[in-house]
Amino acid sequence: MLVIRFKRTGRKNQPSFRVIVTEKQAGGPAGKPKEYLGWFNPFSKAFELKKERISYWLSQGAKPSETLHNLLLKAGIIEGKKIPLHGKEKHLDQPAPADLPAKRAGEAVKAETAPAAEAKTEAAEPAPAEEVKTEA
Repeated sequence: MLVIRFKRTGRKNQPSFRVIVTEKQAGGPAGKPKEYLGWFNPFSKAFELKKERISYWLSQGAKPSETLHNLLLKAGIIEGKKIPLHGKEKHLDQPAPADLPAKRAGEAVKAETAPAAEAKTEAAEPAPAEEVKTEA
């Protein structure tokens, strides 16, 4: 599966991005892109894109990343709605670990037994005896 996405370049704390097309599995710094399609500077919001080549790769079935999709909309290469990127909760997309419910259940059991344990310790202590006055 082909993807069109950003590849980070530039210095530390001064990012710049190249727009590349690559295989999804061949990502990261180890993967060599099939083609460079432009660049994007996030500080100045300046960008340059090869519209004809991007249109070609989209026609070949390449999918743009969410951020690049919004940039392509801004450039007028594709039409549609922007994809909201802020407020995404990534942890909802991932399945919960299998032992998580067991841990929560264990915490609930501890919480329920804690008041009972306190009650037992209070009952174990002898209650103060009432003073009984005896007449001698």
